[in-house]
Amino acid sequence: MTIYWKLIWAYIKIGIFGFGGGYAMLSLVEKSVVGPGWISETMFTDIVAISQMTPGPIGINSATYIGYVAPGSVNPELTGIGWGIMGSLLATLAVVIPSFILVLYSSHFIRRHSESGAIKAIFSGLRPVVVGLIASAAIMLMNAANFNPNGISWQLWTNIVICAIAFCLVYFKFPWRGKKINIHPIMVIVMAGIAGYLIYGL
Repeated sequence: MTIYWKLIWAYIKIGIFGFGGGYAMLSLVEKSVVGPGWISETMFTDIVAISQMTPGPIGINSATYIGYVAPGSVNPELTGIGWGIMGSLLATLAVVIPSFILVLYSSHFIRRHSESGAIKAIFSGLRPVVVGLIASAAIMLMNAANFNPNGISWQLWTNIVICAIAFCLVYFKFPWRGKKINIHPIMVIVMAGIAGYLIYGL
């Protein structure tokens, strides 16, 4: 049962100090759950991918998934739907409640002092930090667990090509019937899933 207290404490800290949203807090989440050995690095990257594809904030989604799988990974006696649901609820509440309280208070405070020079200066310093944290999360996910989990060179290059194509499809506009359009990210996810099945599943 110790793992549940550890989950609560880890996600309370993530909820308090995870400034900048889900992507910005990924490095903090990774250190909190992969570092102690609750889940593997490969499982963490899989959970991040699922959290990105499912509706809802990535920070809350990942807390729900990690809370479900971590107890069984740490202690085989805690394997099962009931233990997993308990972990999901505790981790999700632990990450949401501190953030909810902080946002509730800070939004009231910021609204009252929105014209304050000190508040504007603080946010001027925080904005580039958030960009740096998101960039750190992107670099953190560029690892062997994502690009070459089996240690096979052709899979590494195939995954790099898939990543580059997905980036180009989302970022750049393409001509279509006389106008330029962006490919919707949902379509890119569906195409990537089909490509993954055709390349690795058959």
